[in-house]
Amino acid sequence: MRTEDFNFALPERLIAQEPARPRDAARLLVVRPDRLDDRGVRDLPGLLGPGDVMVVNDTRVIPARLHGRRGEAAIEIMLNRAEEGSTVWEALVRNARRLRPGDVIAIEGAADLPCRVVSREGGTARLDFGPDPALLAAALERAGEIPLPPYIARPEGPRPEDRADYQTLFAARPGAVAAPTASLHFTPELVAALEARGVQRATVTLHVGAGTFLPLRAEDPRAHTLHAEWGEVTEAAAALINAARPAGGRIVAIGTTALRLLETAARGGKDGVDDPLRPVRPFRGLTDIFLLPGHRFRAADLLMTNFHLPKSTLFMLVSAFAGTARMRAAYAHAIAEEYRFYSYGDGSLLFRAEEPA
Repeated sequence: MRTEDFNFALPERLIAQEPARPRDAARLLVVRPDRLDDRGVRDLPGLLGPGDVMVVNDTRVIPARLHGRRGEAAIEIMLNRAEEGSTVWEALVRNARRLRPGDVIAIEGAADLPCRVVSREGGTARLDFGPDPALLAAALERAGEIPLPPYIARPEGPRPEDRADYQTLFAARPGAVAAPTASLHFTPELVAALEARGVQRATVTLHVGAGTFLPLRAEDPRAHTLHAEWGEVTEAAAALINAARPAGGRIVAIGTTALRLLETAARGGKDGVDDPLRPVRPFRGLTDIFLLPGHRFRAADLLMTNFHLPKSTLFMLVSAFAGTARMRAAYAHAIAEEYRFYSYGDGSLLFRAEEPA
């Protein structure tokens, strides 16, 4: 397996710079085992059925990009992951080589916010923002920027509307520095139509980290390690998800973040034997699961997701889920039909391959 195996040519004009309006007006490519169907996100209630359980990620994107100074040096901070129960954050830092443990960074626009360097390794630092979580939250709202992906061009910085556009309808628990973008397509009207159809909804949390934007540089993707992210599947969510298959329904992961968390929470049953009808157990903690072709998926039957970057860990994930050949064909079709790609782009609904590639 080589990283280059997951490369493809994408015209720059297909990289969406703003979302569809309204959100559920986006297109939806349905990738079945035997065919491709050009549909729309509003068709989702007809593609799902009574007893199906959608699994959505309720993480909320925070204004995670901060600008500061240490002496004369300009420092850019991208918060990545909070240490549970504290205001110490792991962060990706531009100009990090100038920092030493004990240094204090003055945050632009939030002079009252303490920011002390606890430790540094390469371009990553642990930063202590003091004892008051409310002060940190207020400072982020005042001085932080929404951390849009680098492929969304904002030379002057994020626009005011990006604060709403880059937040999902399900967002409730602050902590993500990237949106679970499949959920960006949902509107109250679409959710109501799904509920009327008899589709149930389970909510999980995965705080998406800045590592999702980092390029994969290894020639062999199996040498790549993902940044750990914090997630939780509650007992109630696990029970609802596990009730789907015995009742004749399907588990539908809304986004790769939900799928990665479900696969993390999937455990072998008694004596290590999987129970395909009840695949998920409660989970709370860190995950760095990396899903590559050959992985045997336990916890989802369908996956709704956007279109991903060439040679990215997420294109590898969808290839693992639906089959590499099928996904290459699907992406070639999407490019020919000029679907919109990436975070603000169109969506796809993938049926799981029966056997791993």
